[in-house]
Amino acid sequence: MELTPPRSYAEIRDALLLAETLSPGSALPHLRMAADALTALIDESLAAAVLDEGNSLRGAGAAAGLTENAVGPRLARTRRLGGYANDSGRVTADAVRRAQYDAAAGAPAPEPPATAPLRFKPRRPSGG
Repeated sequence: MELTPPRSYAEIRDALLLAETLSPGSALPHLRMAADALTALIDESLAAAVLDEGNSLRGAGAAAGLTENAVGPRLARTRRLGGYANDSGRVTADAVRRAQYDAAAGAPAPEPPATAPLRFKPRRPSGG
């Protein structure tokens, strides 16, 4: 059975409820899906908090239980702020101000840079 990522709180709840009824090994894919979706929701909520509500990076991070240094890379993964990330993969306070200015002016956000998918690399050659 292939799992698709949840797109809503209801789907996250459903994944957690299903995981609760399964053996630990069978529950793992459902728990991972819910955790990934929840992380994405937190990141998008951080973006909305700094863009729409005017929260500082530090304030938004503190509300989410994160340090200020953890917020920039998470904002870089979001739909709304990904295009404002710097070369080191972080969104800074200056970038947030630019995004707010662009939004007020009706300018579209820049496209986020394309990223290569993560690949598993074994530590040791298998076989043998």
